[in-house]
Amino acid sequence: MYQTKAYSAASATSKLASTTIARRDPAEHDVQIDILFCGICHSDLHQVRNEWSGVMPTVYPCVPGHEIVGRVTKVGSSVTKFKAGDLAAVGCLVDSDRTCPECQAGLEQFCPNLTLTYNFPDKHLGGVTYGGYSDSVVVDERFVLRVPSNLSLAGAAPLLCAGITTYSPMRHWGVTKGQKVGVVGLGGLGHMGVKFAHALGAHVVVFTTSPNKKDDALRLGADEVVVSRNAEEMQKHAGSFNFILDAVSADHDINAFIQLLRRDGNITLVGAPDKPLPVGVFGLIFGRRSLSGSPIGGLPETQEMLDFCGKHNITADVEVIPIQKVNEAYERLLKSDVKYRFSIDMASLKSE
Repeated sequence: MYQTKAYSAASATSKLASTTIARRDPAEHDVQIDILFCGICHSDLHQVRNEWSGVMPTVYPCVPGHEIVGRVTKVGSSVTKFKAGDLAAVGCLVDSDRTCPECQAGLEQFCPNLTLTYNFPDKHLGGVTYGGYSDSVVVDERFVLRVPSNLSLAGAAPLLCAGITTYSPMRHWGVTKGQKVGVVGLGGLGHMGVKFAHALGAHVVVFTTSPNKKDDALRLGADEVVVSRNAEEMQKHAGSFNFILDAVSADHDINAFIQLLRRDGNITLVGAPDKPLPVGVFGLIFGRRSLSGSPIGGLPETQEMLDFCGKHNITADVEVIPIQKVNEAYERLLKSDVKYRFSIDMASLKSE
């Protein structure tokens, strides 16, 4: 066991502050990583403030962060995929039971006995797991991913959550060249959806309530931008989409977008509104349309996504901040005041 610097919250009302945490020494299958960048996910804020107490109560102190990119510093004796000096990444998962049907299918995100990167029981040291707002982390090599060397590391960090969350449903529903794909909401998730749909060869339409986002949507790869509050603009696209990715977390009319699907079209929710969305069943029945949800992907698909990003030079649009500005970043996140993700330069933690 060794000690490493980190930022943690002591309670639901505390600001994140400098601290020291324990990490396990690398065992034979473990990889020790010096963390270079860690993205800020909206779920970090929810967890730190215990806003998911009904489903996943926060255990304090809480060290968030599951969008981790770094460099390998040490490997266990049985590790074969990594060596010291390699670039590596860790996402939302650091373990699973590895034996259930989900794990056997490479869908570890659905494992009933998974271990999340932070705020989950730590079978090695007791207590809970600690995330990427820290100097280093030790993870079993099966849950460590390779990072293409051509990618900006600051922009690559959010790929480990925002990236795979938007890539996975597009792959599952077969988004491909020549299809028409909609992306609802141009935020941290939505902007990645636009980049992936464009790279997959689809005709991409962004739906937004903010007309001033048009130029940015086009820059990111959209072919068209529709202001969703304009009924006439929406009607022009009725019955024409193969797939729609809905990345909005606020309350909104899902039925307006279901009507835009063609026969056998699908709309997948990756945003998570607080309240249930009323769904008009006839909108699904007529046209055999489907409505689904999707979390992150499994380890094989996450590696596939990173390799795809390397091939197409895709990273998140990020604002890089020092760890000392993380509390300010959380407040700005609540106001959607970032284009489009925060990425923490963890070198700043060394000055603490």
